[in-house]
Amino acid sequence: MGELVLKAPMSGMVARNRITEADVLTLRLEVFGDGVVSRAEAEALFALDRSCRDRAPEWVTFFVEALTDYLVNQEPPRGYISEHNADWLIRAIATDGVVDTRTEVELLVNVMEKARSMPAELSAFALRQIAHVVVTGQGPLAGGRMARPGVVTADDVAMLRRILYAFGGDGHAGISRQEAEVLFEINDATVEADNDPAWSDLFVKAIGFSLMAATRHVPVDRKQALRRQAWLDDTSVDVAGFFSRVFAGGLRGYVDAVTGKGGLEEGWRRSNEAFEAANAAAEVIDAREAEWIAERIGRDGILHENEKALLRFLKAESPDLHPSLAPLMDKVA
Repeated sequence: MGELVLKAPMSGMVARNRITEADVLTLRLEVFGDGVVSRAEAEALFALDRSCRDRAPEWVTFFVEALTDYLVNQEPPRGYISEHNADWLIRAIATDGVVDTRTEVELLVNVMEKARSMPAELSAFALRQIAHVVVTGQGPLAGGRMARPGVVTADDVAMLRRILYAFGGDGHAGISRQEAEVLFEINDATVEADNDPAWSDLFVKAIGFSLMAATRHVPVDRKQALRRQAWLDDTSVDVAGFFSRVFAGGLRGYVDAVTGKGGLEEGWRRSNEAFEAANAAAEVIDAREAEWIAERIGRDGILHENEKALLRFLKAESPDLHPSLAPLMDKVA
């Protein structure tokens, strides 16, 4: 229904270059009373967001809620962001890889927080928005920023954590390689800067987990997701806050969060033994992982403090480091 009656009120808003509180109420009650149910309706809301510079605060809430509901809940299997929908969202909100407005940044992160599963590329794309503002000082997140380019602020760390927690909400406990690459890019661009202390802690633990913690994430296509839908609708499993517990401690905290009573053990009761075995194997830094980390540490010929901290973390937490890392480890002995 929405797209059939949207043209008239939308034309008026565009002509005024303004969206009022009354306009938002009209959109909520009369135009989208049944929710955003088609791609055309969703695209119309994006066009409206881009066309009107003067927007009531209520617009942001409505825009984010309506499009999140559309992307996450309208098409079965409920709760999933498919690769196709993730690509569409990125194209809708970004120009040359950078999200166009702060409202659309909020939409991106909110979609991630509400979805049960999504492609790893979507999380990496979201992280790149933070990397962009950190490195260049530009983009929709730059408004009100108090730091010069090349510095990671407390607000940056908070947003990075929010994105990582969102992607971890359905048991994606391991940090994906795509996410780890973006975090290394940020670290390389801010070495020796006056970064917020929380950045070092986040960087070290996230990269450490990317190497040492088995991940449950497997890209889910429509057919696979439909087969899993009945289990995912089981509300007896409480996974809220799981990923936030991962960063509370070292690798021991990760294992406790996964296997502890009241955590994910009940939810993944059928696969827990297999996962524990996979996690034990993941703690070993093999030749391929050792090569990957060696290529990214000291790329400018200097071993910087965050890189030293990462090596110390791996040395302390991994029971089996590949011998090729010995020269690096000797530097932090």
